[in-house]
Amino acid sequence: MPETAEPALLPAPRSARYTGGTYPYEGRPGEVRTRTDSALGPEAYRLTVDGDGVTVTGGDEAGLFWARQTLKQLLGPDEFRRTSAPTGEGAGAAPARPLPHCVIEDAPRFHWRGLMLDVARHFMPKAGVLRYLDLLAAHKLNVLHLHLTDDQGWRPEIKRYPKLTETASWRARTKVGHRASDIWDERPHGGFYTQEDLREIVAYAAERHITVVPEIDIPGHSQAAISAYPELGNTDVVDTTSFEVWSEWGVSPNVLAPSDTVLRFYEGVLEELLEIFPSRYVHLGGDECPKSQWRESDAARKRVADLGLPDEEALQSWFTGHFAGWLAERGRRLIGWDEILEGGALADGTAVSSWRGYRGGIAAARAGHDVVMCPEQQVYFDHRQDGGADEPVPIGFVRTLRDVYHFEPVPPELAGTAEERHVLGTQANMWTECTENQQRVDYQVFPRLAALAEVAWSPLPAPAERDFADFERRMTGGHYARLDALGVDYRPPSGPRPWQRRPGILGRPIEGPPPIV
Repeated sequence: MPETAEPALLPAPRSARYTGGTYPYEGRPGEVRTRTDSALGPEAYRLTVDGDGVTVTGGDEAGLFWARQTLKQLLGPDEFRRTSAPTGEGAGAAPARPLPHCVIEDAPRFHWRGLMLDVARHFMPKAGVLRYLDLLAAHKLNVLHLHLTDDQGWRPEIKRYPKLTETASWRARTKVGHRASDIWDERPHGGFYTQEDLREIVAYAAERHITVVPEIDIPGHSQAAISAYPELGNTDVVDTTSFEVWSEWGVSPNVLAPSDTVLRFYEGVLEELLEIFPSRYVHLGGDECPKSQWRESDAARKRVADLGLPDEEALQSWFTGHFAGWLAERGRRLIGWDEILEGGALADGTAVSSWRGYRGGIAAARAGHDVVMCPEQQVYFDHRQDGGADEPVPIGFVRTLRDVYHFEPVPPELAGTAEERHVLGTQANMWTECTENQQRVDYQVFPRLAALAEVAWSPLPAPAERDFADFERRMTGGHYARLDALGVDYRPPSGPRPWQRRPGILGRPIEGPPPIV
């Protein structure tokens, strides 16, 4: 039997054998022997601790990195602090810590394991984004999807279009709580990332084997951009020169015009972003685009006729197809929310983020397109974690830690079929209308992101057979302590702490179980 208790590893490895005894790890340079063996596969690793020390074999450099995250978990929660303060005599020398003799063999189930972070509604300063990259790395998550633009703000610096950061990155005031709330924060809100900031974020992520996928939302969710450059809007329908960055929540009716001016403008935006973001995928939104202005616009109707489209509804598919081809010419792939499936066939290589349920992902996979499963009903972390009255700004469905642990990214309709290979993986989506600072984002994301991490990494059984009690034991037996060491303001199992509550701030709870769509 091991001389120390088996550690509460998370996410659960494919296999872990504890052989008895411990190794006194002192953290000396070179104490961990590393090598690579491509036969293990991408991101896979083998971690061995025995009387001779620690040996890590990675299928690649990413596998070695994930093995180090496991090693940190074996060493205890304090390993996740930014530094450790020596205690007792011999200050400056780290005391030896017992590592259990073990052989851990591990590899991820999915190659897309991510978090979508909305920095457009509430701006998260660069330091906060870097911190979230550390949190993703600690959970073996490898994609940060950055939602950079929306009606309420534009965040990336585009040097050829300076008004995007001079004008579109700030709004005059902010609704506090749900869109129906009558409470306002009258302070201007905003901020942006310089291109140097974005390069730093990308480089910091790469050191942690995380890909940053940028999202620029088109053709809807674009009022902030139109407020800076009015010619982008449907000028024959509405006076776009009077636009401001939107201070309301929800979906603005003001969308991009289907014009060559708009195409050239966003090609210019993307040219600069492609120099910063090396990711294979570029997310171009495509969700929640009202068509009313296009139906009223003579210019839009002429565009429909010139293109031979059936109606204005098909213009969104035209937008998607144009930029899918433009990106493909540059060796990139477009990914968009599942509305891009509407209005016409997708170009080859286009991928889909299935957010309105499973249906869009199933249709996309059956049509030969890759899919990231992130259904609102399961993994929207802006939704409330409990039905209790103390939950801060209760939005949407109740999605508990248990619910997220029982989420299955592969729909039953695809499981075991040839189309299952199109499911790239999964991500949680964190929209920030009602999360105005780091504490609020932490509360909504954690501990549920730990459950999503295990779903995305570990070879779990079918949802009905998953051992949530074991997961809960590993959370209380070690992982909450790791989150404490990382400084995460998570929701405790017993409910929100007094300072995490937001009494009097209006939410929009949806009663009953979420539908399976």
